[in-house]
Amino acid sequence: MKSLSYLNKYFLKYKWRLLLGILFLVGTNFFKVKLPVYIGDKFNGLDDLAGKTDAYILDEAIMIGLGYIAIAVIAGVFLFATRQTIIIMSRMIEYDLKNEIYQHYQRLDYAFRSRQSTGDLMNRISEDVTYTRMYLGPALMYSISLVILFIFAIVEMVQINAVLTLFVLLPLPLMSFLVYKVSSKMNQYSRVVQGEQSNMSTLVQEYFSGIRVLKAYGGQKRVNEKFNDSSDAYLKKNMRLVVVNALFLPTIYVLIGLSTLLVIYVGGLFYFSGDISEGNIITFIIFVNMLTWPFASIGWVTSLVQRAAASQERINEFLDVKPEIVNTNMDTFSFEGEIEFRNVSYTYPEASSPSINNLSFTLKSGDTFGIVGRTGSGKSTILKLLTRQIDPSEGEIFIDGKSLKEINLDAFRAEMGIVPQEVFLFSDTIANNLRFGSAIDVDQARLEEVAKKAYVFHNINEFPKKFETLLGERGVNLSGGQKQRLSIARALIRNPKLLIMDDCLSAVDTKTEEIILENLRAETIKTSIVVSHRISSIRNATYIINIDDGAITEEGTHDELIALHGSYAEMYRKQLEENDPS
Repeated sequence: MKSLSYLNKYFLKYKWRLLLGILFLVGTNFFKVKLPVYIGDKFNGLDDLAGKTDAYILDEAIMIGLGYIAIAVIAGVFLFATRQTIIIMSRMIEYDLKNEIYQHYQRLDYAFRSRQSTGDLMNRISEDVTYTRMYLGPALMYSISLVILFIFAIVEMVQINAVLTLFVLLPLPLMSFLVYKVSSKMNQYSRVVQGEQSNMSTLVQEYFSGIRVLKAYGGQKRVNEKFNDSSDAYLKKNMRLVVVNALFLPTIYVLIGLSTLLVIYVGGLFYFSGDISEGNIITFIIFVNMLTWPFASIGWVTSLVQRAAASQERINEFLDVKPEIVNTNMDTFSFEGEIEFRNVSYTYPEASSPSINNLSFTLKSGDTFGIVGRTGSGKSTILKLLTRQIDPSEGEIFIDGKSLKEINLDAFRAEMGIVPQEVFLFSDTIANNLRFGSAIDVDQARLEEVAKKAYVFHNINEFPKKFETLLGERGVNLSGGQKQRLSIARALIRNPKLLIMDDCLSAVDTKTEEIILENLRAETIKTSIVVSHRISSIRNATYIINIDDGAITEEGTHDELIALHGSYAEMYRKQLEENDPS
């Protein structure tokens, strides 16, 4: 129960709803235990009907039936009110917990996301929270109801005959012992089952995301084998838990049946000795059967609690993760365009050598900064450092003369327009994908304006529904170049002061590239950063660096770098030959 104690804050939040639900449980169980007493009393009064007319007996039977129905209806009303309070409370807590998990995921940084699989995170916010809700609702309700019902029933039974009550309760300690012994096994198996379900969710998520690659390489057979292996493992681990659960009900029903036999046998002895009446025996039998489901539900409730504990432990592990990047300044911030890297180095946790090594450069307002280098040279790492997805291992980054760690990070990011290397488009309309880039609502004219600047307006108009065209998952119904240009338009729609383009023109031809770059030069952007493998994308930049193994090998303007006759000039010559072999 230690992991489930995390949920106590939610019980405190909804304490009045919970207390009202408990009050309704008291009501429903109070009237529920009155039913056996009522039946027993009426059965004892059957002797008084001897010699009465049939009409009198019929009227009496109707009154007894109506009395029984009235008590049952009142108990049912209280039970309905109970479910409307406790079960709805569990749904509210489920809502709050899912929001808390999602918001925490939003706060976590790149370091965490690089270590976690999407499938596992999805499983925690869906399956794990669902198991936790079962503890908050049904398990809690049945447990409290059992305690209240047991107290009321024992009071009534003791008033009838204390010795017979003792015989009826004899099997209960054995039942409690069995629950105690098996609960640890259930907890162990629940943790294993949840872990395997996360693995299976991760596989499915990856296969669905990469379905085009999977089919292109004809990998369906290998994927099916892996999924079947994971599914078989999940089945075997789940079946062990099912076997343990299956042992509960038969055992408990046998023990309840034993209690019923004891009532009939011992109650018969007391009846013949004149200590109790026939109606009292009937009352006891009804009480035993009334307690059958609550006590039989102990195994089911224990299973719910154990599963919830295992799930909440996984949720707690996630919620206990603290982001390495924290925004500590909430002051207003306005980017003026100056950026400085001073002796910055960064080494990824799993790497043996630094990705960025002692890097220094300075950008002024109005500069267009070009970064070029071979694959794996550290270009994207520079952008991660600048946007503070990661912090430098050594050195310092300054924005407008202030340390990046000290400025309002949220405000700084709000003034960026980022076009990532891997374009991500939502399964939504083109218009809504573009609007996602803006913190405020934009009209149709603005959508068309940025689409024209990104040179994708004519492509959008070719669709029958134009801007209202619904995109498939990740923009599957668009070409690579169209995705990149939509991503550029989405960045421009927010009027960024800092525009970052991470090799985002690789899928367009040089003519289209030149049109887009010419349009961008007309934008009022304080600072632009362009990362590219193609010299044509950065040749007009005011400052260019060529990096290799995380260090600057050449820097200057395009003409200055060509004049050096180094690796930059060689790269430029090869690209010219590729475009024009003659």
